[in-house]
Amino acid sequence: MEIKKEAQVGENGAPTPAQLEAINAQARSALTADQVYVFALRLCDDQIDRDYERFDTQALPELARLFLGKTGIVDHRWSSEAQVARIFATQVVREADTSYIKAWAYIRRGDQTREIIADIEAGIKKEVSVGCAMGRRVCSVCGGEYGSCGHQKGERYDGQVCCVILKEPMDAYEFSFVAVPAQCEAGVLKGMGTGRRSLKALAEEFGAQAEYRALFSMAQLGKQYQKELEDSVVRLCLTLELGAEEPVLRGIVSRAAPEDLQKLKTALEARAAEMLPPTTQLPGKSGKSAVVESGYLI
Repeated sequence: MEIKKEAQVGENGAPTPAQLEAINAQARSALTADQVYVFALRLCDDQIDRDYERFDTQALPELARLFLGKTGIVDHRWSSEAQVARIFATQVVREADTSYIKAWAYIRRGDQTREIIADIEAGIKKEVSVGCAMGRRVCSVCGGEYGSCGHQKGERYDGQVCCVILKEPMDAYEFSFVAVPAQCEAGVLKGMGTGRRSLKALAEEFGAQAEYRALFSMAQLGKQYQKELEDSVVRLCLTLELGAEEPVLRGIVSRAAPEDLQKLKTALEARAAEMLPPTTQLPGKSGKSAVVESGYLI
């Protein structure tokens, strides 16, 4: 999934000697301090945004590493003509209950970049959007994969607001100067993407379409079996009145392995048979012979 998120710039000006050394590690030829303009950015943090999504705190260090050396462009135009800056240093900053990625970027001074630098100094070009790829979207309520657990981001469950936690950084693409962020007020852009080549594409490339179709068919059967197991376990839990609501139960079973679900289903069925034994509609024979006075027999 591709994530694009608002950031801010600050701490602008001439580079320090250490910064100039890091900048020259990115450049093909050595630059002098008067040739570059340095500014700092707050790329992304671990707080819930207006889309009820947030980056996982533990994911920030790896994401910061991925942003090192990435380009800065204008209006998310992925072309060399739109390139104006490059990130040369990143770090994770922790302040109170917030962690965020701070980055430093440089712009080569010249006629083409003079207006951009002036707009940064004037506070006009302040918001930027960043693009990255995250491998997982996890529900904050149950810890399951969001979209399959039944919870909806923005809704409250037992007083807790559900949000999506973005985990497992896969790639960082760019940051971009934008005139107006795509979403009102928040300045957050988000989209879907994988950042990886799909198994289907690999199968087509290496001529393994038949194997792919067989694996896909087996996977579909496995998903159906998993769904039936989950439904059975949830139904048994509700029948036994264990005290948990259906969304909570579905969140729990969505994280369990199929073999664990099968064991749980067997145990719950045994408990249900013990607590709720089956009864017949018609009474059976008692097995006792009725005593009849022999004097009345013919």
